[in-house]
Amino acid sequence: MGPATLARAQALLGDIADVADQDDETRLKTLNTFFNRRILYRDDMETWGQVDYWTSPLELLSKGQGDCEDYAIAKYFSLIAAGVSGVKMRLVYVRAQVGVTVQAHMVLAYYPTPNAEPLILDNLITDIRPASRRPDLVPVFSFSAEGLWQGVGATSAGDPAARLSRWRDVLVKAKAEGWW
Repeated sequence: MGPATLARAQALLGDIADVADQDDETRLKTLNTFFNRRILYRDDMETWGQVDYWTSPLELLSKGQGDCEDYAIAKYFSLIAAGVSGVKMRLVYVRAQVGVTVQAHMVLAYYPTPNAEPLILDNLITDIRPASRRPDLVPVFSFSAEGLWQGVGATSAGDPAARLSRWRDVLVKAKAEGWW
């Protein structure tokens, strides 16, 4: 995929190795910062020529740009690679208030304990904030490799790989890349 991809991938692997023996808070901050600083926001039509395309972490690194889903997905897999339990994270599809516009958006939520208020990792805001400090976000559904939920509740809404074809495609690509 070229020298730029190799350099970004080596930098990411270095950060993952650096935080592997750290606490989750350090892992979250380091990898959230990695993607927010090194990846340019661009919509899928500009990057991929498609209305909605979900990338694997390596695809994102190869382009050096992506949209909100790409950031959230890459953070999710990178945090798992750094030792954060997958059961503590969910990708959350939200309605985001951006100025006067409400738009579809995706963030990564981290739950320190099962019933805790989640921390939100986002490409729109560089710092990690508790969900209560993100009134601009209204959850619609959340998912991970562990399940699918309406909103951010505890009741399962089924198998995410069966119901979300783009997520199923990402899981296949991520496994082929060695993330899974």
